Amino acid sequence: MTWASWTTCGVFSGHGGVLTEEVGVLSGELTVHTTWAEDTAQITVQYSGAIDWFTMAGSPVACCSEEDSRRLHDAAVQAVRNGAAATVPVPPRAAPERAAGSAPE
Repeated sequence: MTWASWTTCGVFSGHGGVLTEEVGVLSGELTVHTTWAEDTAQITVQYSGAIDWFTMAGSPVACCSEEDSRRLHDAAVQAVRNGAAATVPVPPRAAPERAAGSAPE
């Protein structure tokens, strides 16, 4: 089984914080954690330095690759910074590969 995880500490939420499944909105200094395995990304948040983790609303989401899950983590961190009861953003996808031999635009 292939898996990956990322953690970003010290993320200050924007006004309105981040919406969680378990306790509603969290705001303030947060830690964002993403785990990717079996084509699924799970995103959780916690108050920085706390023990309890909470599921970010909209998680888990289908995510086809490790690279896409990293981009999703970065997008989730930005969503938390933006606030407004942030939820998991739509998973970003890698740019399609340019066909071999195609001319640049």
